[in-house]
Amino acid sequence: MSIANDRTGSELNIRPLHPALGAEVSGVDLARPLAPETFKALHQAWMDYLVLVFPGQALSDAQQIAFARQFGALEVHHQDIIKSRAAPEIFRVSNVDDDGNLMTAAHPSVAQISLAQRWHTDSSYRPVPSMGSILHGIEVTREGGETWFSNMYKVHDALPAATRQQIEGRKARHDFAHLTTLAPIKPLTEAERQAMPPVWQPMLRRHPVTGRKSLFISPIYNDAIEGMAADDAVALVAELAELAGRDEFIYRHRWSADDIVMWDNRCTMHQVTPYDLAQRRVMHRATIIGDGPVIAG
Repeated sequence: MSIANDRTGSELNIRPLHPALGAEVSGVDLARPLAPETFKALHQAWMDYLVLVFPGQALSDAQQIAFARQFGALEVHHQDIIKSRAAPEIFRVSNVDDDGNLMTAAHPSVAQISLAQRWHTDSSYRPVPSMGSILHGIEVTREGGETWFSNMYKVHDALPAATRQQIEGRKARHDFAHLTTLAPIKPLTEAERQAMPPVWQPMLRRHPVTGRKSLFISPIYNDAIEGMAADDAVALVAELAELAGRDEFIYRHRWSADDIVMWDNRCTMHQVTPYDLAQRRVMHRATIIGDGPVIAG
């Protein structure tokens, strides 16, 4: 699909990447402010395809932040070990520190971001979860380190009747501290715990823009479900994550340097595939604050 881009005189080209979700977008320079008609077209593509890939966008952190702010205010992460010293709106998904040094697998930051190899949704543990994320691949791995995205609209629609009945009207707990039970990562400080206490979110949600229903789980943060024994809740979340991982729901993104990938956290989950931690991998994320509490579906 091609859409005229009046500011540049070029065409905005949108090419679907997978039947379930994902589209590549060319013909736009994200380092420049978006013209109103271009923003409208991009936003509609985002709603239609859930994940947008912009190849060859060599943005500075300031330019990435400026692009992201056109969609809403940005989160500042509550942990100093994750956010950039120079730009607190940047979440550093990186095994390289702020000074450019490769960190070992045992470093607290590396151990924590390695948990992204499990299915999750960014900031689901906030009372108002994030709207979307915009990730810049600055240094990418030769092998591994792909990001997989699952269309949670389609997962919702594929729920077996018995499972749908089991979760209808129920909430799951999303607890940032649950991370510390999944891997030997640095214990949270008391300030970090107080900044992000557990929250309960509907397991079925309605998108505030499209009106469509999706399954809402975030397995690395989910440790309980209303009215269920702990073991049963863990088993159900694992069952739902397995469903979300079926091939027909997933777009697999193989990173190239200076890809910008933008996704809607209100209707997707994602995970990273394993990679050799001796390879440098530097990703900078800007996270758009949500537009309100989760709407139960």
